[in-house]
Amino acid sequence: MTIGQAAKLASVGIETIRFYEREGILDAAPRTDAGYRVYGPEVVTRLKFIRRAQELGFSLKEINELLALKVKPRSNCEAVKKRAEAKLAEIEMKIRDLKRMQKTLNEVTQACISSSPISDCPILRSFEK
Repeated sequence: MTIGQAAKLASVGIETIRFYEREGILDAAPRTDAGYRVYGPEVVTRLKFIRRAQELGFSLKEINELLALKVKPRSNCEAVKKRAEAKLAEIEMKIRDLKRMQKTLNEVTQACISSSPISDCPILRSFEK
């Protein structure tokens, strides 16, 4: 299939496929005599894997490590589980940080009296602390 067909089936852009090839997370596709890239169905599966892992917060480096584990004959789920648990802990920490930020912004927003002069704005003052 062409790069356009692969991109459509995997719900990614053509430039995304080219980027993954440059980054080495996707093998460069063989080319026809006319210079067109030719992709097999396994590329669509790999693209979907990459896209879903990114949606779950994994970086391309982490995804590459997961893909490497997937093809290791002696690997088991433990190595993948450890990476998933580490990602989960990272996400939980980000959620805590976001909730703290939300609480602070909510407090300063509630303290703001819209008709007050800008020099008395509690939101702007909170940024100076």
